[in-house]
Amino acid sequence: MPAIHAHANRLAREKSPYLLQHQHNPVDWFPWAEEAWSKARQENKPILLSIGYSTCHWCHVMERESFEDPAVGAFLNENFVSIKVDREERPDVDKIYMTFVQATAGQGGWPLNVFLTPDLKPFYGGTYFPPENRHGRPGFLTLLQQLREVWKSRRSEITASASDIHDRLRQVTSQDQVAGDLPGEDTLLRACALFKQAYDPGDGGFGGAPKFPQPGIPQFVLRCAARLHDDEARKMVFHTCDRMAAGGINDQLGGGFSRYSVDAQWLVPHFEKMLYDNAQLAHLYLDAHLASGRPAYAKIAREIIDYVLRDMTHAESGFLSAE
Repeated sequence: MPAIHAHANRLAREKSPYLLQHQHNPVDWFPWAEEAWSKARQENKPILLSIGYSTCHWCHVMERESFEDPAVGAFLNENFVSIKVDREERPDVDKIYMTFVQATAGQGGWPLNVFLTPDLKPFYGGTYFPPENRHGRPGFLTLLQQLREVWKSRRSEITASASDIHDRLRQVTSQDQVAGDLPGEDTLLRACALFKQAYDPGDGGFGGAPKFPQPGIPQFVLRCAARLHDDEARKMVFHTCDRMAAGGINDQLGGGFSRYSVDAQWLVPHFEKMLYDNAQLAHLYLDAHLASGRPAYAKIAREIIDYVLRDMTHAESGFLSAE
């Protein structure tokens, strides 16, 4: 096993760029492995599982504000076992705990911070926590102090609740895997009608700020439009494609699309580009070109692919996941 530099934690031995970014934190981070789980069991401590990825803006903000803070590091090291996971390395782990946070908090995202019992069952979680109480979110150190007290005074209650949540999560995830259980035509038509209700007639897209392209939705609506001869649905998709292409979310110079727009007008991009977003957007603009015959959509698709080939393709083979 390679040696760890002075003032570095266990993550110095990892390959993931995201984990290596945290090797000098004062937090005694563990990777997702038996060493961490057995420490939690032996010391009967709750686990902080913190999940992110190397190009995640709010992951870096939370690291700077909290995980680089010696007071936070000391408190975590004394009262918790802390595990860092790169969601691009372990999407399977991310999916389990993201499902929990979306179900209990009503929304998900990264950084994903989940508190687990020593047998890895989640009992509390959220996304970004600020250093002090603000915008209705508890300050991170305050939250840690509250969770430590609850763990000490109501441990059996937390363990029972976590087991119950775990059983329900297992039911949900096993239902996801039932083979051949496909939605019928009625379900697809209802879904299309709901997406049409969420459409923004002014700026295109489905939903408000922060506004994500969610290319699967306009692609789905376009397929419904073709099957049902729904001209209104077709126009919604073309208007969405036009507004996104004209906005700042589309890199007008370099090609490719940013992950989302911080406003509803597609104007101010959140400055990270993801391979999976651009792959899906290339499909969307190709579909829009085929459905409309408009050369402008083929041009956008070509610009996305040129961008991926130039900036997101690895010299030795394969693609880079994010910028």
